[in-house]
Amino acid sequence: MAFEEQCSAPPRWRSISLTHVEFPEGLHCVSGDLTGHVLAYISLLPIAVLVGFVTLIVFKRELHTISFFGGLILNEGVNWLLKHILREPRPCAGAHTTLHTEYGMPSSHSQLIWFFVVYFFLFLYLRMHQTNNARCVDLLWRHILSIILLGIALSVSYSRVYLLYHTWSQVFYGGVAGSTIGIIWFFFTQEVLTPLFPKIAAWPISEYFLVRDTSLIPNILWFEYTVTRSEAR
Repeated sequence: MAFEEQCSAPPRWRSISLTHVEFPEGLHCVSGDLTGHVLAYISLLPIAVLVGFVTLIVFKRELHTISFFGGLILNEGVNWLLKHILREPRPCAGAHTTLHTEYGMPSSHSQLIWFFVVYFFLFLYLRMHQTNNARCVDLLWRHILSIILLGIALSVSYSRVYLLYHTWSQVFYGGVAGSTIGIIWFFFTQEVLTPLFPKIAAWPISEYFLVRDTSLIPNILWFEYTVTRSEAR
């Protein structure tokens, strides 16, 4: 019912020039819908995640990071396949003029961000082990980071509905798909790929490109901090 009311009197839309994510222009303010404007930028966070991964891979060249990124690409491939199988249209057809595909089920933004967040949760609590005595502090920052990530995932999901790119069901099933693939890919990486990482890191091409394996280091952040600090001294 809410979508029918919104579609009956659709607002004018403006786009963020770099990405063409559109938000309602608003009727009574010069700058447009402030909430929509903010949510339009929030909806770009999945793109920031992808850019961040490419940056990490270029500068760190770590196999687990490369595997994580590979899971994101696989997740996007599954989303494309599901969209073209289900072929469910987006709400308010014709409201947006800069769409890559007319299909909306499931939401690719929702699927990507929930894959990232769920995988990161598992990595944070199962892969990274605390190695010093400050257990309470260690758990506290993990919980705080988890809450922030959860807020980001919910905000991105809500932004896609608010901006009329997706329905609630499209966003929900995108989140379910992304979370499921994230869980499967994490345990596949841990149980199947991680034992192969030392061999892959020893390949001549890996050595040439300085690709490394840090899977045996319990807490990579603590390790890099202590090594860098000792080297600097």
